[in-house]
Amino acid sequence: MKQWVIAGTMAGFVALAGSVQAQKPAAQGDTRAPKQQPTTTSEATAPDAAMALGTVRIPKAVKADGKPLAAGTYQVRLTADQAKPEAVGTSEKLERWVEFVQKGQVKGREVVSIVPQAEAKLVQKDTPPAAGGSKVEMLKGGDYVRVWINKSGNYYLIHLPV
Repeated sequence: MKQWVIAGTMAGFVALAGSVQAQKPAAQGDTRAPKQQPTTTSEATAPDAAMALGTVRIPKAVKADGKPLAAGTYQVRLTADQAKPEAVGTSEKLERWVEFVQKGQVKGREVVSIVPQAEAKLVQKDTPPAAGGSKVEMLKGGDYVRVWINKSGNYYLIHLPV
């Protein structure tokens, strides 16, 4: 349940940031068209098909989809499955499932929030991983491990409860 709250909150921030930007009304006699404001999730794209995102090392036992996931090295694979039920403010293409694969066998799965690189500063303040890289870190308070993958112009954020 906590994963859905985190994923919904992050996606909500992305959606809210794009819709809250208000335009000033044109002054009387001003013939210039209002500037187009940048949008967020309405233009965000994510791959439709399954794809390998990379390999990560989970430093301690966590839970993935409510089930135990042992510490170890895993290949993270994005699936084509959209996360359901949808949380308010989420985009179905940007909330998907990833699988944690070890020795060719799926050991666990979890919801991933896909954030285009141009929008990362709206939802994340930390230094992102390098292109094609990943970061695995314990979040403040020690309740979650965040897996952050940078692949093909998107950031993939996975939050795993300890």
